[in-house]
Amino acid sequence: MAEPVQDPTALLHRIAGKLPYLPRALRAIGEHILNDPGAVQTMSITQVAMACDVAESSVSRFVREVGLDSYQSLRLALAEASFVTRAQDRKGVAEPESGVYDGIARDDPIEAIVGKIERSSQRAIRQTAQRQNVTAVESAVSLIEAANTIVFCCMGSSSIAAEEGVMRFTRAGKKCMLFRDQSVQVMLASVLRADDLLIGISHSGQSAPIIQSLRLAREHGARTIGITSAEGAPITDHCDVSLYTSNVPTGGAHYGEAVTAKWGQLLVIDVLYAAYAARHFDETLTHLEETYQVAIRQSRVDAPPS
Repeated sequence: MAEPVQDPTALLHRIAGKLPYLPRALRAIGEHILNDPGAVQTMSITQVAMACDVAESSVSRFVREVGLDSYQSLRLALAEASFVTRAQDRKGVAEPESGVYDGIARDDPIEAIVGKIERSSQRAIRQTAQRQNVTAVESAVSLIEAANTIVFCCMGSSSIAAEEGVMRFTRAGKKCMLFRDQSVQVMLASVLRADDLLIGISHSGQSAPIIQSLRLAREHGARTIGITSAEGAPITDHCDVSLYTSNVPTGGAHYGEAVTAKWGQLLVIDVLYAAYAARHFDETLTHLEETYQVAIRQSRVDAPPS
């Protein structure tokens, strides 16, 4: 049954979310559409097949893969998405290039800044959710189950998600480690063994210390999970499982990644924790109570004397 496309631009997000998991022929079609959806809306199914060097049956299969019932429905949805995008550009809704923060222009009033950051955050969360592949998440949770020690590896603001991961899984009863120093991360990766798991987090997927740590961990028999926004990025070459966050552009050359990019990483960590906890429900409840009593409860200002 075809999925409804209530927000015309949601189709483009849906296609982007499925790209990493599609076969080569279908991925070529998706990339062609995302590169120029306005042009594809005017093309016949034969023209799209020729442009992507695939069979017409592959285009029909792609249409079903993204939840539509016919190629004509795809063309109509792309026409609507292109119209909405052009209308937003004319209204100034499209976020401008900025060197100080994602989408923030010179002299923006506070109301506009709040609205832009809210929309960017919502978009990052929505697209990250759309990019989650059930099989990949299940595989990642199985690696977490089997791990004796979970080591998190990150740089810069990706440490927000890494620290959340340590907190979540420690409270669920898993032994976790995180060192902020990149040289220590690399050294630790070199001593991991087959019953250990390294989770590397890099928005760009190109952070050299993270890639090196993942490579060393695998060379020493450990399992690896990568969390990134970029399918095909170097980080994925060294991961047993890759999970993808929003690939909506954020930040700029001077500022770097906006914090809205981190909502996707946090969502992935939350999904992994919740999926693990659901598999080990009673055990997790026990550990949550134990860790609450020994650490969290005692830290409250109104905690009773121990």
